Amino acid sequence: MRIRTTTAVVAGVSSLALLTGCGAADMTKQASPFANAQGAKTVTLSVQSWVGAQANVAVAQYLLEHELGYRVDTVQVDEIPAWDALSQGRVDAIMEDWGHPDQEERYVKDKKTIVPGGGLGVTGHIGWYVPTYFAKKHPDVTDWKNLDKYADQMRTAESGGKGQLMDGSPSYVTNDKALVKNLDLDYQVVFAGSEAAQITQIKQFAKAEKPFLTYWYEPQWLFRKVPMTEVKLPAYKEGCDADPEKVACAYPHTPLQKYLNADFARTGGDAAALLKKFKWTTEDQNEVSLMIAEQKLTPEAAAKKWADSHESTWKAWLS
Repeated sequence: MRIRTTTAVVAGVSSLALLTGCGAADMTKQASPFANAQGAKTVTLSVQSWVGAQANVAVAQYLLEHELGYRVDTVQVDEIPAWDALSQGRVDAIMEDWGHPDQEERYVKDKKTIVPGGGLGVTGHIGWYVPTYFAKKHPDVTDWKNLDKYADQMRTAESGGKGQLMDGSPSYVTNDKALVKNLDLDYQVVFAGSEAAQITQIKQFAKAEKPFLTYWYEPQWLFRKVPMTEVKLPAYKEGCDADPEKVACAYPHTPLQKYLNADFARTGGDAAALLKKFKWTTEDQNEVSLMIAEQKLTPEAAAKKWADSHESTWKAWLS
């Protein structure tokens, strides 16, 4: 996850493989076996490595297959390469984009090979968080100006004598190193390696009720398991993050968007129509994410369970 803004954050036919480690594999050179299959009702969806994005794709895939009779393939790809793949028609849709203005300018406005697919219905936000149990004991930790006061308590073996600011995958673009430098904080950014690894570390800290400072984001199901409180960074203002080296402000709140390959948007029939109408809430996404990541349901089983209890929501996407 995630910023997924200025510079940036393969499964089988019926399931999603969660690739962890140092970010998702770059699959842009590998076309889906179903992409551009003549005369076949096929759809290829890009799936990002964080579980919220996987939840979107799981439900879209389930409905496309079981309600509309399509054959669906999913391809896991990092955020910027996903735009290239979408432009080339290697994938038909991206279901969750956190804002990439450079790519929008290139592919939507200039080349016109990608078109907006509408809002997802979910607003994303990245921030720095501490566990709520620590914030209750030390309320002033929620102001960035007081973070150095607690740096000693945030140290780890990996943070080199400074407080640790834990990030996830190196493939997720963040402003954190610049923020630490520009706000002159006694912290070191340490990458967990993936969203899954970061979740594991957060759970371990929480089980021992240890203090920690982490880059995290909403929507995210983990807040239900480990309550966290956001640290207030200098207020975000339009353009304050334009220069990645000079960023000294908070992350924005970003209405998440969908994007479709332009040809698919024109000729994709019922599948394209459903993806354009796909719009749900943060609570919906977290519900499916929790089933996949915590309850260990397969993406298809999680999607079916959600669909069975939310028929009034997805029926509107088919009309």
